[in-house]
Amino acid sequence: MVWDIQKLFRYHAKDIARSLRRRGLTAEMAADLTQDTFLRVLSSPPRDDAAHHNPKAYLYRVSRNLSINHIRRERLVEQVELDDEAFAQLAEPLPSPETIVHDRQRLKLVEAALAELPARTRTAFEMHRLGERTISEVARELDLSVTRTWTLIRDAYRHIVMRTENL
Repeated sequence: MVWDIQKLFRYHAKDIARSLRRRGLTAEMAADLTQDTFLRVLSSPPRDDAAHHNPKAYLYRVSRNLSINHIRRERLVEQVELDDEAFAQLAEPLPSPETIVHDRQRLKLVEAALAELPARTRTAFEMHRLGERTISEVARELDLSVTRTWTLIRDAYRHIVMRTENL
């Protein structure tokens, strides 16, 4: 059996959201769970051999189950209300020393990978990525076709990713 999800959404979304609100959820959470309900039905519709094909009842059952799961998850996590000042103190404005070292190592690998590239490939990549030029602008300046320029830039990206993916 094939269900018309758009039609079902038009007819039942508001009522499903309203029923979720009656279960104690906020308007935003009810809207999110309503969308999740239709996504769930879209990604895994009921089996064709199901005894009853009542789309409305099925949608309400899915939304109810999602709301139960949501409420269970919220009970597991302690929530603390913070004012803006306390919240700002949580965020560390500077990266950790480990992050700085890791980023520097990656930067050295990228520099080494760029140095390994042929001159024209490196130039095309630097003009596009660092110079913020479009591929057609780079092609014009290097007197190449757009396709060839795109290929050079793509090859540079691949080379850099291959050289840096293990870190």
